[in-house]
Amino acid sequence: MTIEEKLITSLTAIVKDLYDIEAAEDMIMVEIPKDNHNGDYSTNIAMRLTKVLKRRPQEIAEEIKTKLLEDVEDIQNIEIAGPGFINFWLKKDAMADIINTVIKAQDKYGYSDSGKGVKVLEEYVSANPTGPLHCGHARGACWGDSVARIMNAAGYQTTREYYINDAGAQMMNLGKSLLGRYRELFGLDFTLPEDGYHGPDVIEIAKEIKEKDGDKYLNMPEEEAVLELKELGKELELARIRRDLEYYGCAFDSWISEQWIVSQGLVEKAVEKMDSMGLLYEKDGAIWFKATEYGDDKDRVLKKSDGYYTYMTPDIANHIYKYDRGYEILVNIWGADHHGYIPRMKAAMEALGYPRDNLQVDLCQMVRMVENGQEVKMSKRTGNAITLRELIDDIGVDCARYFFLSKALDTHLDFDLTLARTRSNDNPVYYAQYAYARICSVLKQAENGYQVQDTYNLLSDPKEIDLLKHITTFTDVVADAALTRSPNKICNYIQKLATYFHSFYGACKINDRSNPELSNERLALSDATRITLKNALTLLGVSAPEVMAKDDNE
Repeated sequence: MTIEEKLITSLTAIVKDLYDIEAAEDMIMVEIPKDNHNGDYSTNIAMRLTKVLKRRPQEIAEEIKTKLLEDVEDIQNIEIAGPGFINFWLKKDAMADIINTVIKAQDKYGYSDSGKGVKVLEEYVSANPTGPLHCGHARGACWGDSVARIMNAAGYQTTREYYINDAGAQMMNLGKSLLGRYRELFGLDFTLPEDGYHGPDVIEIAKEIKEKDGDKYLNMPEEEAVLELKELGKELELARIRRDLEYYGCAFDSWISEQWIVSQGLVEKAVEKMDSMGLLYEKDGAIWFKATEYGDDKDRVLKKSDGYYTYMTPDIANHIYKYDRGYEILVNIWGADHHGYIPRMKAAMEALGYPRDNLQVDLCQMVRMVENGQEVKMSKRTGNAITLRELIDDIGVDCARYFFLSKALDTHLDFDLTLARTRSNDNPVYYAQYAYARICSVLKQAENGYQVQDTYNLLSDPKEIDLLKHITTFTDVVADAALTRSPNKICNYIQKLATYFHSFYGACKINDRSNPELSNERLALSDATRITLKNALTLLGVSAPEVMAKDDNE
């Protein structure tokens, strides 16, 4: 149990004992003040009780203060400040207990059961298999992967899923584009669809098909050739997408094909189910869903008058299939241009009897690639959008992921390529990794390592206390980042942890032969920091190197 959890538990019991009030889970908050002069921790519970008790907060605070000093032996001192803040200072050895907690937990430090085993299906990327992944996909890919890592660490059961959009006009255009490029390789007349795919990847795939199958597709009816090339192209594009995602550190647990959803009759079953529930009506030869009855701004066509389903219909079937597999919460990461699609899907799920809020959609805003202050839209090699693989080859997996994860998903992101290539403390991922490498160096320099102690009562320097307090918050930060699906909160935590360690390193002599007892405690604190930092980086899919080249600051 962390210090905050101990304090919250004590305060909850005190509120019940003094006022016979069962405090709600979010009623009692314990925070670390920005200014150390205001204590190690602070709570505003007295002010929150004012309305209920109809008494002055200062009076309530004094009563709680007396009880805290009686009940919590780890508290050194308490002061009442301002309108009723309760600021308290802990005994130094109590705060340092976190060191042994971290060392014992190792790579599981930060884990909790706050998610209570809830089964979550998270769908992200889901790009059409018609071309390589680009920088826009890169942001959603690492975000979804990190969210899954964080949620699993917080006790959720999260499955990563890629929904393959392989049914529809885009796939037929891929087949036609491939046939055109294939014919071109034989010196024959060819045409490319106006809304087809003209990138170099299509030419490369056409060459691969020619090398493998020769002139096979010249000797069959064009419609048949398009269908076969569509399937071949899809498999080759999908194989590349898989390779690029693995290269990026993104592993998926499940790959679901839209074409499979259709072939299994799940679309028809979904429509039949909705019809049996009275959710549909016919108008102008089309089948409509009564979406306005469930919060949408207008009713939606599921089956057009020409007999074809709209793109919404297989999506409904897919979401029903997700629930049928036993998932309680469905999380989708969609591009910001799908904002208007959210209410109609929520309406469909609610109409089918699923809790509206169990479908949760996070929107991924646009990324602007910037180099030397200027926007970069195209790849220098191909003249097309910068691909995920090109980005990784340029700046590395760690830097790409960290930069994408450092800002909230629903905010526009300027990705500074110039900064990403910089090996200095101005680069946030380098700054964090350098802190880790520095800790590893400190530990290696200790001739006899360190010995775990029952207590660490020599750690009293303000820099040591800042570090201890920040390490203590990690489990709560992970739980909060999981609940809000916000990997950027882990980035913020890492930057502060690195800063606190660098400050501690600069102010306190860690390997001090003249004071072996203090040195031992500082080495233990350093190792607890190392473990916490590595665990945080791992949640982002970022490595923790033990050795780094010297930077401009050394």
